Amino acid sequence: MPLITPPADSRRTEKLQAFDRLLTIMDELRLNCPWDKKQTLESLRHLTIEETYELSDAIIERDLPEIKKELGDLMLHLAFYAKIGDEEGAFDIGDVLNGVCEKLIHRHPHIYGDVEAHDEETVKANWEKIKLKEKGVDDAPKSVLGGVPRSLPALVKAMRIQEKARGVGFDWEEKEQVWEKVEEEMQEFRSEFNAASDQPIDQERAQSEFGDLLFSLINYARFAGINPEEALERTNKKFIRRFQYLEQQAAKAGKNLSDMTLAEMDVYWNEAKKLG
Repeated sequence: MPLITPPADSRRTEKLQAFDRLLTIMDELRLNCPWDKKQTLESLRHLTIEETYELSDAIIERDLPEIKKELGDLMLHLAFYAKIGDEEGAFDIGDVLNGVCEKLIHRHPHIYGDVEAHDEETVKANWEKIKLKEKGVDDAPKSVLGGVPRSLPALVKAMRIQEKARGVGFDWEEKEQVWEKVEEEMQEFRSEFNAASDQPIDQERAQSEFGDLLFSLINYARFAGINPEEALERTNKKFIRRFQYLEQQAAKAGKNLSDMTLAEMDVYWNEAKKLG
């Protein structure tokens, strides 16, 4: 199937001009700005991670103006990395963009080939199989989980591990089975704390069982169509909002939280809950 020829409309031209403007500014900064001239792939890395989390925060809040701003910051970083790659003779922005275009075409054979895929699950399964073949070594099979970045936060990593395993058919059939596993892991975790009172808790075993419980809960969230990272972050933000209300109201009443009873704090906490 051929690629769609885009219409020659003015907005598309403006978008291309804006991208060209960014590349031009990047060239000028790299040539003339003392700070920009010093940057390396390594020095930019932690800044890019920070920008990514700022974009994530804006998305959670659905703050569209802030999303636009953070996307711009990330776009700058992408142009920066490509510029450094060009200077080192490794790649340029054209190589980067053409590379991702070729990957998208190759991994969507149901669009650009003769493969049939009429639902999301089939598309995802095909994607993982193609990706595995791309990264495979001729004489040694590549692990399905090899593409999961080691530095991902543990909760996100668990989700990606489960998704990749599902891509090759290693998964539960029904979400009821997953919930039974959650209950099983919950019981095993609780049993670590139900030993005789004269026996110390085996912290290593308790930690292991708690990890199993979290992993199974993440699995159930995936079956329920819930992104556990996003769900937990929303709860974090909700707790912060309510706790800060508690602090503000206590201060207005001339009280110090450390001097208040839990029952007194609960009055303000319940007020906060009613506010959302």
